[in-house]
Amino acid sequence: MSVLKGKRILLGVTAGIAAYKTAWLVRLLVKAEAEVRVVMTPSAKEFVTPLTLSTLSKNEVYSSFTDEEDENARWNNHVELGLWADYLLIAPATANTLAKMANGVCDNLLLAVYLSAKCPVLYAPAMDLDMYKHPSTNATFEKLESFGNIQIPAGHGELASGLVGQGRMAEPEEILNFLEKYIADGLPLRGKKVLITAGPTYEAIDPVRFVGNHSSGLMGYKIAERAADLGAEVTLISGPSHLQLQHALVKIVRVISAQEMLEAVQAHYASAHIGVFAAAVADYRPVAPAKEKIKKTGDTLEIQLEKTQDILGWAGNQKKEQFLVGFALETQNELANAKKKLEKKNLDLIILNSLRDEGAGFKSKTNKVTFIDKNGTILPFELKDKAAVAADILDYIIAQQ
Repeated sequence: MSVLKGKRILLGVTAGIAAYKTAWLVRLLVKAEAEVRVVMTPSAKEFVTPLTLSTLSKNEVYSSFTDEEDENARWNNHVELGLWADYLLIAPATANTLAKMANGVCDNLLLAVYLSAKCPVLYAPAMDLDMYKHPSTNATFEKLESFGNIQIPAGHGELASGLVGQGRMAEPEEILNFLEKYIADGLPLRGKKVLITAGPTYEAIDPVRFVGNHSSGLMGYKIAERAADLGAEVTLISGPSHLQLQHALVKIVRVISAQEMLEAVQAHYASAHIGVFAAAVADYRPVAPAKEKIKKTGDTLEIQLEKTQDILGWAGNQKKEQFLVGFALETQNELANAKKKLEKKNLDLIILNSLRDEGAGFKSKTNKVTFIDKNGTILPFELKDKAAVAADILDYIIAQQ
């Protein structure tokens, strides 16, 4: 999955011959699951039609403050558009538009949006060789750089004039890759490895029966997805779960038993910077699982159980530089039991939830949690969906890095 998923990209199109490439650029952005809106300068419509870009972006294309043919037309609010965007991408960016951007000229909707935008601004120059090399253009580039605007370098190749040289707009694939890298490099967990456990474990009684619990794994999966969206390289060790997660930065290791989960954790923990142990690991397992299905021969059945190894406790004992997070699902004496677990297992943070809170716990899309850190700070949260809880957890971890 691209880091562009869910990002709001406002594409500014100016009047250069390279505008024809924006159809493919919009298609690539949409395919990366970005939300795309397009603002065109009036002259840009001579090179590519608003209908084409509207169809591909699945959104209205803006080119003027109002629809001059409709006396009741709604004003296209440039401030609203500028605030909507996560990123403003201007491609192609002609010498004319770039000079106006550098000097505060505001004679069309796109320039008004540019001056209102609070988000990062990236631009892809497109002009002929001599224009690209002109001292005034270099001065424009320097001024825009001083504003914090980011240039997507023009390529070398055949230009519209027939000359060969610098000034050719970067290809749509190159622009997409540049934008993805720019976003990824700015993510707070970029370069971090996060190890997450999720779901239940199943401890075999015989080939068809097991000891387990009702955990769906949703909380751990949401934490994994959020960590990856923030740039982390995630290893998700999942017990049996119907859940799926497709993300370029997430590697899923599927296990069944507590022993298998332990071995997977042991294989990945040393290289992790952050460990979030959200799995509901079975505390006990049958001592001697039957190799064949146990037949129903009496009114009762006795199964001798033994403790499984404490995976979170092992991680706490082995902890070096890792930031270690555990979960505590309690039904009584919640705070006292959670604090005891925090200390005993050498955690940096424990996430407490109670089965007594409606909407929390297993098989729910929501959770109500309380953070308790190693310094004794207690931070309660309201009931939220698990994606929002995952965001709170990662935000807290990032703040401690």
